[in-house]
Amino acid sequence: MKLVNTSYPSSDVTILLKDISGLITPLSTEEREKLNQSGVHYSEMLPLEYKPTEQYMKIYYEALETLSYKTANATAILADKLYAKYGNKLVLVSLARAGTPIGILVKRFLEYKYYFNVPHYSISIIRGKGIDENAVNYIVNQHGSFGIQFLDGWIGKGAINEVLFEACQTLKGSSPKFANLNPTLAVLSDPAFITNLCGTHEDFLIPSACLNATVSGLISRTFLRSDLIGPHDFHGAVYYSELESEDKSIEFIAEVCRYFPHIDDQYFHETHAQQAITGMEEVKRIAQTFGLTDISKIKPGVGETTRVLLRRIPYCVLIRKGENIQNFPHIQRLCEEKNIPIKEYPLQTYQVCGIIKNLSDI
Repeated sequence: MKLVNTSYPSSDVTILLKDISGLITPLSTEEREKLNQSGVHYSEMLPLEYKPTEQYMKIYYEALETLSYKTANATAILADKLYAKYGNKLVLVSLARAGTPIGILVKRFLEYKYYFNVPHYSISIIRGKGIDENAVNYIVNQHGSFGIQFLDGWIGKGAINEVLFEACQTLKGSSPKFANLNPTLAVLSDPAFITNLCGTHEDFLIPSACLNATVSGLISRTFLRSDLIGPHDFHGAVYYSELESEDKSIEFIAEVCRYFPHIDDQYFHETHAQQAITGMEEVKRIAQTFGLTDISKIKPGVGETTRVLLRRIPYCVLIRKGENIQNFPHIQRLCEEKNIPIKEYPLQTYQVCGIIKNLSDI
């Protein structure tokens, strides 16, 4: 099995994904949305990558300039928590693909502060399908199950947390070698207040959320279909060699890392007070307001809203009442490009939220 290529150095991450480059025809957003809502799982298709406009890239660079210091502080806080928990037994396992740059940032901070070269892998986890058990098995065979820390960029409403918990329980029941797997997900941003292993509970934009493959090592979303992924294979992914001239992956990492000497341990000291309601309670309120029976169509938080605008067809974007959409220029720009309405809503836990269109509206 050939592993997928990546623009990241091997010293930053080992990506345990099967190379399926050239074997899949990407589909437009409209085609994928109709297939998805008719029952075809999203992991059985690959999207056409969003091609950023020149104006959108200007907004990305502004976000990179203004939010890299905040991202660095969240990285440092999370890395300190993980090192305090596991010390030199820590093994980072980021969830591809959005988790991969975050795992690299944490790895680099641990090298910077603790002189610890932590092993870092990136593997696939898919809502409705589960984690890549072959990849987890490979890592456990290399390191044992104690110290493995699953890691992602942010938490929306917590769907992946549930998938991870169920996957770890299944693996623990299958063999004693998985006994010490910890299903607690670590993230930079957790506005849903689901995990304490986070840099902050603030709903802020991690600049890497603005782009797709070009800030994630030129790798596609992960793929799982039985005609291409055998029972002993890792989940699949495509390497976008045609985007090499547009790759910002290393540039993003370098920009955040340059702030490591200037970390402020109290940067997020006002963001850890418990919210009046949980993220899931807020999602259920939104569902009731908009008459939605399927909460998977609700994508709360800055990161998830951005992903909806890049990958799906939103019905609308909600913004917290009294908040200025100009504080989220990348979301404003994507809504303008795709003619998506922005509506004020009394959000409490999140700053923004995306709602996906129903099939009948497409």
